[in-house]
Amino acid sequence: MKFIETPIPGVVLIEPDVFGDVRGFFLETYHAERYRENGIPLTFVQDNHSSSVRGTLRGLHAQHPRAQGKLIRAIEGEIYDVAVDARRGSPSYGRYFAALLSSENKKQLYAPPGLVHGFCVTSETAQVEYKCTEFYHPGDELSVLWNDPDLGIPWPIESPILSDKDRSAPRLKDIQDRLLDFEP
Repeated sequence: MKFIETPIPGVVLIEPDVFGDVRGFFLETYHAERYRENGIPLTFVQDNHSSSVRGTLRGLHAQHPRAQGKLIRAIEGEIYDVAVDARRGSPSYGRYFAALLSSENKKQLYAPPGLVHGFCVTSETAQVEYKCTEFYHPGDELSVLWNDPDLGIPWPIESPILSDKDRSAPRLKDIQDRLLDFEP
């Protein structure tokens, strides 16, 4: 299993070891000790599963003050997954990291608490599972506009299918008072 550091502190791309034969494949999707040894020390308390069609964009989402770290993977199809550093005082504040996660490449992305996260579906359909380090609290939910010009995310889609909440989300600069401070 490879744990690949990214330019954003705390964001880790994971490439699992996959063992395949004529029957199919086997892989570990989570091993607390290995993940802790490789910079993912938090305990996961909630698992989520979404199913979406091509062109769906979910995000950019976070929680504050009870922030969630997320371990994301596509179990069917392919997504363009994005984590944006929204921690005040972070050396990479406002920068994003993106990766293609798919059922074929079996990669995972860990986005620590304090980042906003989103993805868009690039295949016909996609099923995404993600583990969270904090329970969902509706009152703590915050969103950032998916196409915030200050972020410059090159989404691989021009006219995404959005929820009303995502379509009308504020820009990152407009929610400064709701963000977490960076803790190295």
